Amino acid sequence: MKAKRLIGMAVVAVVCVTVYTQLTVFVIPPIGVPAEGKTIIIPRQGSTQFIDSPDGMCERKNGGVSLLCRGFAIASVLRDATILVRLPYSSTLYSISTGGKTYDR
Repeated sequence: MKAKRLIGMAVVAVVCVTVYTQLTVFVIPPIGVPAEGKTIIIPRQGSTQFIDSPDGMCERKNGGVSLLCRGFAIASVLRDATILVRLPYSSTLYSISTGGKTYDR
């Protein structure tokens, strides 16, 4: 019984590590009119983190966020991405992706 539990825990650990290293939860904040954000799950790309957003990417690369940078970040991620899951916008995940910072729309 102890061996089965240990094997089960090892399988769960491998699945968690695989998800963390191979997928990105990408949060697109509400921008413009209509203000409707999205959360998508995509395979990890070179410049994305596990939980990421266009604003988080702009902050890391440019030290700030602009509308132009947001547009380029969204386009670069979605251009080559296969969207695995579409979810509603999550302000909590967005906050994680930006390190707790918020930016104007």
